[in-house]
Amino acid sequence: QDGGEGAQDGGEGTQDGGEGAQDGGEGAQDQDGGEGAQDGGEGEGEEEEEEEADDSQFEDPEGYVDNIADEELLGDVLKEKPVLKASMDAVIVVDNAPKVGPDRMEKLKTVLRKIFKRFGTVEMEYYPLDENGIFKGYFFLEYSTHKEAVEAVTTTNGYRLDKSHIFAVNFFSDFEKYAQIPEKWEPPKKAEFKEIGNLRSWLLDADCNDQFVFIYGGGSDVGVCHNTPQEPVMADCRKGWTETYVMWSPRGTYLATLHNRGIALWGTGGFKQLHRFSHSGVQLIDFSPCERYLVSFSPTVVDPNNPQNIVVWDVRTGERKKTFMRGNAEDWPILKWSHDGIYFARMSDNLLGVYEIPSFTLLDKKSLIIRGIKDFCWSPQNHFISYWVPEATEIPAKITIISIPSRQEITTKSRHLVSDCKMQWHKQGDYLCVRVDHWMTKSKKQSASSFEIFHLREALVPVDTIEIKEPVLAFSLEPKGTKFAIIHGEPPTRISASFYNISGKGGKIEKTKTLERQNASHIFWSPQGQFVVLAGLKSNEGTVEFYDTTDMTLMSKMEHNKATDLEWDPTGRYIVTSVSFWKHKVDTGFVVWSFQGRLLYRNPNKFEKICQFLWRPRPPTLLTEADLKRIKKDYKQYSLTFEKKDRALKSKTSKELIEKRRRLVKEFKDYQEKKKRAMAKWRTNNVSQSNSEFNEDEEVEYVEHSFDILISETVENV
Repeated sequence: QDGGEGAQDGGEGTQDGGEGAQDGGEGAQDQDGGEGAQDGGEGEGEEEEEEEADDSQFEDPEGYVDNIADEELLGDVLKEKPVLKASMDAVIVVDNAPKVGPDRMEKLKTVLRKIFKRFGTVEMEYYPLDENGIFKGYFFLEYSTHKEAVEAVTTTNGYRLDKSHIFAVNFFSDFEKYAQIPEKWEPPKKAEFKEIGNLRSWLLDADCNDQFVFIYGGGSDVGVCHNTPQEPVMADCRKGWTETYVMWSPRGTYLATLHNRGIALWGTGGFKQLHRFSHSGVQLIDFSPCERYLVSFSPTVVDPNNPQNIVVWDVRTGERKKTFMRGNAEDWPILKWSHDGIYFARMSDNLLGVYEIPSFTLLDKKSLIIRGIKDFCWSPQNHFISYWVPEATEIPAKITIISIPSRQEITTKSRHLVSDCKMQWHKQGDYLCVRVDHWMTKSKKQSASSFEIFHLREALVPVDTIEIKEPVLAFSLEPKGTKFAIIHGEPPTRISASFYNISGKGGKIEKTKTLERQNASHIFWSPQGQFVVLAGLKSNEGTVEFYDTTDMTLMSKMEHNKATDLEWDPTGRYIVTSVSFWKHKVDTGFVVWSFQGRLLYRNPNKFEKICQFLWRPRPPTLLTEADLKRIKKDYKQYSLTFEKKDRALKSKTSKELIEKRRRLVKEFKDYQEKKKRAMAKWRTNNVSQSNSEFNEDEEVEYVEHSFDILISETVENV
């Protein structure tokens, strides 16, 4: 009977223990519950009272003000806090996608994701389906930032997925904007026209003087000058105009200056700032031939989420059109343009990507797969690309020319034991000259060079070969003509320069002249052809030889000590040699020569520490071939007018020089007479002094000064 009561009390204890377990949140397995059950067996079933902890030591004192922000204590945690977006600016809508069924939907999503993930992180995507599970042909994407959404809309709107589907991409917020369009149409306000000036004002010079830009003062100053026959005339000069170097656009319209924050473009007669392009740490730039686009490179990656360091800009609008990622710029320019700026190409591992303008998309949506491609270049007159692939195992090296956009192969040439190739197109696109460095034997102990000349204007594109068994230092094709030159031999003494005519007798290449014992390392053809300069740059002698290749006449042989650069002006009338302060710290400066090798003038003494010199390019002539032939035919008629003007200029210049020097002589004589009168007065005042103070035997020290005065000078006409 007592046991029964104990069991009954135990049951009550178990019940109390269960309640204790429930209150503790631990279920029936709670220790306190178990103890309750055990105690219940003894019939006690009493609840334990928990002692309250003393938290007074953690309380803030009276009057305490908490001035510590949550961001300081919980910064890392708060960064992960979800943020409610206040707008739909990062959501885009893509229309005109293919309408496919469930069986093809996943494949379509993979293609679409590959296209749109390039612009940033896609946080949400939605593909509406109809009642039959068929994709409706439009979808929604949400990017992490508005900037990523803007780039996606800008780049993919008008993107051609295939022949039947061209994307129409808009912001989701645009629907609300278009829904609020008033029913009554109001014409837009005409924007106020802003006159920027004549971008080709320098071409209006009455005497047709070209311009050049140069950096001096060790890089702190930039000057733009007119190249007049006697001395340069400054057109503009600014301090701190650039932080690194300057560059003209291909047609001379813009002057680009580089800064740490980006690029600035200047133009018109007063060199106004026309555009700015923000690209931090920019180091290299390049223009498209049509001057519509600018390419910039920076090793600095500003946005880690979008690590693109090559940017293609629209010069007129300042809009960023395309970006690429590249680790370095050893092979600059990385993007190479066709002659008219309709295409540009980019080489990567085993791929050659050709992009169309203005969509900036891959031609036919795919790159050319070329295993081992080493280098490529465009024809300057046609949509042809030449490239070469090195030798691999038993497969010989290949030089190939293809046509764009058809990608059809025009011709190819194979050769074994090739170590390197250098390609150079004729300016008119008539020929492609490829220098092929190869080994003489399989042991690769002795090397030689050959030149492969592709005749692009002839049927089946025949190829002529010239073998040179000596080391080749330089080669160059005549811009307007059929000649090319090679510098070869063992430096520094056994150097020769050989000239060839590509279209010789019977259509074969023939050697016209070999100049031995040369001190040259570079070849510079005139932009108009016929005249060539052989220069030994970066050497102590700095020998510069001027030749007329019509009969290989040496017109002049001059020297410019330690010359580092040589450049023809765009008309072929003048040549400048310069010593850059970036390469030599002494004897820096530039010298302007006539095309015949006559020294015209040196840089003025006030321009010290010359760093860079660039002639301003000219745009293509608007004259037709018939106009040019007519001008050449009537040359004597025009030459009389210009000779008369040159004589007047010469007479005016000589007269001005003589008048200036006569004025200086008169000023000196007046000054001399003034000092004589002062000396005579001083002597008169001192004669009255005591004779004891004046000793006639005392030696008097005289100081003699010599002056050279130029009375006349003969100025020769250029």
